Amino acid sequence: MAATYCEVALPVPLPDTFTYRIPEGLAQPCVGGRVIVPFGARKLVGVVTALAAEPRTTKGLKDVVEVVDSEPLLPPVLLELARWMTEYYLAPPGEVFRSLLPLHDEFARSERARLRPLGIERLNELEASRSENDEYQLLRRLEGGKTRTIGRLTSGVPDGPRLLARLRREGLIEIVPEVRRRAREGKDEEVAPLLFEGDWAAAAPPVLTGPQQRALEEIEGLLERGGFATVLLEGVTGSGKTEVYSRAIQSCLERDRTALLLVPEIALTPAVAELFVSRFGDRVAVLHSGLTPRERSTEWWRLRRGEARVAVGTRSAVFAPLEDVAVVIVDEEQDASYKQAETPRYHGRDTAVVRAKLEGALAILGSATPSLETSYYARNAKYRLLQLETRVADRPLAEVRVVDMRAEFQETKKVSLFSRALVEGIEQTLASGNQALVLLNRRGYANCLLCRKCGATVQCKDCSIALVYHRGRGRLICHYCGFARTPPKACEKCGSEHIHYIGGGAEKVELELRARFAGARIARLDRDVAQVAKRGAQILRQFVRGELDLLVGTQMIAKGHDFQGVTLVGVVSADGILSLPDFRAAERTFQLLTQVAGRAGRGALPGTVLVQTYYPDHYAIRAGAEQSFEKFYEQELRFRRLLHYPPFTALANVLVRDPRLERAVQWTRTLQDFFGRWRGAAVRVLGPAPAPIARLRRNYRFQFLLKSPERRALQELLGAAVAYTREREVPPGALIVDVDPLSLI
Repeated sequence: MAATYCEVALPVPLPDTFTYRIPEGLAQPCVGGRVIVPFGARKLVGVVTALAAEPRTTKGLKDVVEVVDSEPLLPPVLLELARWMTEYYLAPPGEVFRSLLPLHDEFARSERARLRPLGIERLNELEASRSENDEYQLLRRLEGGKTRTIGRLTSGVPDGPRLLARLRREGLIEIVPEVRRRAREGKDEEVAPLLFEGDWAAAAPPVLTGPQQRALEEIEGLLERGGFATVLLEGVTGSGKTEVYSRAIQSCLERDRTALLLVPEIALTPAVAELFVSRFGDRVAVLHSGLTPRERSTEWWRLRRGEARVAVGTRSAVFAPLEDVAVVIVDEEQDASYKQAETPRYHGRDTAVVRAKLEGALAILGSATPSLETSYYARNAKYRLLQLETRVADRPLAEVRVVDMRAEFQETKKVSLFSRALVEGIEQTLASGNQALVLLNRRGYANCLLCRKCGATVQCKDCSIALVYHRGRGRLICHYCGFARTPPKACEKCGSEHIHYIGGGAEKVELELRARFAGARIARLDRDVAQVAKRGAQILRQFVRGELDLLVGTQMIAKGHDFQGVTLVGVVSADGILSLPDFRAAERTFQLLTQVAGRAGRGALPGTVLVQTYYPDHYAIRAGAEQSFEKFYEQELRFRRLLHYPPFTALANVLVRDPRLERAVQWTRTLQDFFGRWRGAAVRVLGPAPAPIARLRRNYRFQFLLKSPERRALQELLGAAVAYTREREVPPGALIVDVDPLSLI
């Protein structure tokens, strides 16, 4: 019996699905398929989550306009995954489904205009007065209740847009957003081109080392037994984790099953994608942010139709529409880029593990510096631990030397970006014809513009943060909201002309190195450069081919790259992260140092790493220099246990925001009132307090930090808090719930 009602998840920041009536004569929608429905004055594309004979509510029911898909677009496992994300991350269901379906290019959006009653009266008045001016022509085109697209309506009318705006303000017309399906003409575009040119296809698969072979045998045994399991593949940099991934995927394909591989940044680890495409050909689909919407849609459909059996991509590739998945691999599982910063605030690694569980598949988490939580689970039997403790071909790890910049200043009596040891090391590397990496994990030229008379800095107009100077663009830029302005010539608070650029970023490092080593071939790779189309891949290609001598960059150059010619790595400011107000600062410092040290000595020649720091005795610096994960793990674990942080407690960050300070305070007090009356003893609520960045993108922000050793108790409290604020009519956009936050800034 055909259903007469359906629940639809719409891409709006609201916590519910919406009930629509299925009119007679319309094709029957399906769960997991798309429909076009009216929502206010708009038409939106939504995903059907349920069919029913009776509605949840009869209030304001509207009809489905069009059924887009006659068959489910999403496999059943992805529907289950979406439901889990909605509950676990307290995310609006429509926002979750929008993440699952990157098919926005299949629909065209436009605006149409139509007459309102006042417009009909005005048109009659103009006809009676026989006035045929531009206003009359515009209203006449909308006569008879018709709607017209804005472009066609204003064609031939001088100053159309301005007249249209006036008629709308006066209530004569209304503008209605519209969505319609695009006709699919011809075949899909060709598979998106890779970002890198390699010679993987010409090379025979390497002979596995003993540790690789043992790890692979363990993995294949798990695949043979079937069912869900999670493995941590912990291997030092250069130990050959990627080759183990490749062999595991080969085993899946031989069993006629599918595989999923997540990497932190596909555009910056191009050799990984190149390897898998060369090994498995057109059975691989690549999903990453560098694709156009049409290219991404093409790859998505290849996976959905079963033409591609392996998905390789960044965070959102965890939603690849594969069926019968045997293995889900997360490379560099500790990487912060797996955590989404916008709604839905999911963690790609954790979501990948849940997907593997739903699929009855094997989850493999790989890293040289695993997150503390993953390491804890592996060492306490929740996950299996497989270790690759030596590099391929028994190559030694790079020698790491810590340069104490306090002693450097005392001996040279001057502040410099580069120590004498680093300058000398670069000189020797260039003279021997080898390559060097220099890392400073900050973008721009200078951290801020400071007045030496009154101490004021130039702040962002929308955020409570100092603007960063980018010399190449000649602009002061906010790294949070993107606001940019020209630097002032005098202090805007006291009028002093004694203003100076303070600190340094990767851009300054590049320019100073060019000045010191005029004959060297130098390039920089950071987010500013990578935003230029294909420029990042071009620089990497040149460096791998030996066409560059020295590569400067941020953390983008620290992970996932196999640079055979690099014998020297210099870390300009190893302790920059340690000053951040974040309990993960030490962990991130250790991971960054270990990862960047792993770029040196991967070829035939040994490598050296020079780490410049003002805190040479900090345990994260010392452990990073020794490349000793166990030493860092034991020390950090003691602090986490003492201060009640993960993995010993579950965390949630609840943020209240509003452009008006008084309303932000009002909503914060509403939430504080709820937390004050909550009787559950298992959750500790800290706050409210101003967020570390108290104003961001024009919003004033206050936050609560929730800690609990019981995950269920935390989820119960969060759900009740969201329901309470909804009852008190706190706007949905005013409350942000971040479950398992990676950053508290």
